Amino acid sequence: MKNAIGREIPDSLLVHGREVYGGSHALDGREYTKAGPTVRAFVKPQESKVVGNLREAIVHCGLRDGMTISFHHHFRDGDYVVNLVMKEIEALGIRGVTIAASSLGAAHDPVARMIEDGVVTGLQTSGIRGRMGEAVSFGKLATPAVLRSHGGRVRAIEQGELHIDVAFIGAPTSDAWGNARGKGGKSDCGVLSYSVTDSKYADKVVVITDTLVEFPNFPPSIEAIDVDYVVVVDEIGDPRKIASQAVRLSQDPRDLMMAESCAQVMSATPWFRDGCSFQTGAGGPSLAVNRFLEPLMRQRGIAMDWVIGGISQPTVDLLNKGLIRCVVDAQDFDAAAVKSVRGHPRHYEISTSQYANPMNKGAFVNRLDFVILAALEIDTGFNVNVVTGSDGILRGAPGGHPDAAAGAKCAIIVTPLVRGRMPTVCERVVTVTTPGDCVDVLVTDHGIAVNPARADIAEALMAAKIPTMTIDALKDRAYSMVGRPDNLEFYDRVVAVVEARDGTILDVVRQVKPHEL
Repeated sequence: MKNAIGREIPDSLLVHGREVYGGSHALDGREYTKAGPTVRAFVKPQESKVVGNLREAIVHCGLRDGMTISFHHHFRDGDYVVNLVMKEIEALGIRGVTIAASSLGAAHDPVARMIEDGVVTGLQTSGIRGRMGEAVSFGKLATPAVLRSHGGRVRAIEQGELHIDVAFIGAPTSDAWGNARGKGGKSDCGVLSYSVTDSKYADKVVVITDTLVEFPNFPPSIEAIDVDYVVVVDEIGDPRKIASQAVRLSQDPRDLMMAESCAQVMSATPWFRDGCSFQTGAGGPSLAVNRFLEPLMRQRGIAMDWVIGGISQPTVDLLNKGLIRCVVDAQDFDAAAVKSVRGHPRHYEISTSQYANPMNKGAFVNRLDFVILAALEIDTGFNVNVVTGSDGILRGAPGGHPDAAAGAKCAIIVTPLVRGRMPTVCERVVTVTTPGDCVDVLVTDHGIAVNPARADIAEALMAAKIPTMTIDALKDRAYSMVGRPDNLEFYDRVVAVVEARDGTILDVVRQVKPHEL
């Protein structure tokens, strides 16, 4: 059947209470009972929770075929934990495992072979990239992967839709009882926000650290009361690779031009005032918006009350200049952010549930005035794709994109009109990851379009003499430059399900035909 954005969802997926997407706020007010883990009381006073090695911890947890394990991705491309754990699981002969990670990337390429060998038969995550993305796209995974936003993931855990048998949490520092922090040590990543919900809801929790510190390691991101075992290894990650190319500041004139346009759009709306709130995405143009906001804020004599999301140098700079009153942090994208959250008195760590869960009593994204987000594609219905490439292969992640777009008063997508020989603004995106009813403005290097549903924003831009055009006109211009893209060919088999943040089915990803390589 078709959902609210016109995507055809196979009836075979609508089982166990699953529903199709009905709109960004269709399930507001729905009640549910929170799930809970199986807890075995720790009854050995004074005894350390440190065990000899990873294999011993896995055995003690009782991990067996068909179970679900989880990881976080605060180390991004520098993560070692997933591969260390999966190597031991494979060596123990355990098969049919589901990996429920906050995100997976090229650092985890070795898992692609384990998918083909049947060690891993399920993936529930936000991002699937690299060799793993190719393996899933070409039908190697035994069951359809489930892709969720960051808020959607913690919602699924808290509702019991995603049950974690064992959570493996890489921690830069931990004491012998499992009080763990993202701060300090030789693999400092700043925060451990993605793991907080895992630690509360998983049946067993293993903290893996390369720096054991004295008890108590306070204030902890992960509390010892939720931890079963602690394992000390040589290295849990490479902090130099926390920052990827996608989150580095752009010097490209085109990116800077689009960033300046975003700042002008923001300043034209009634929400650009003292005390406003803001989030920016990880793309080059998105991050560059910060530098153009500063002069506008100084000109009006205003400051932002708070900024959330993945944090990087530009946000830290505005905090240190007094133009942001506090930073609320769920992920650190570079060394400047890591240093700031470690020492700045108004830079705070929060859990991902606090950040973006759509089904709790009030996540931070619901208080946003502005969010600036990137896109691989956006179509004439303002639907955005940040997951599949132009070849249909899984190469990205929803992350917090759908969460922030749904909550913000003004959600702005910034993207060039074309990339290489591919139109970014198109008639129909390959995969919808953020629905058009959550997107308000599109900024490109060839013009600005406002969602027709947001007449208030269109009027504000007109009053500020900021020219706009229709998104159909932008699409036509893109096609005139590079041509209409060929239709991709897929098999009928669904290899991944894209969930909306409320758990309904937003779209599906089908198996790519081999000649699309």
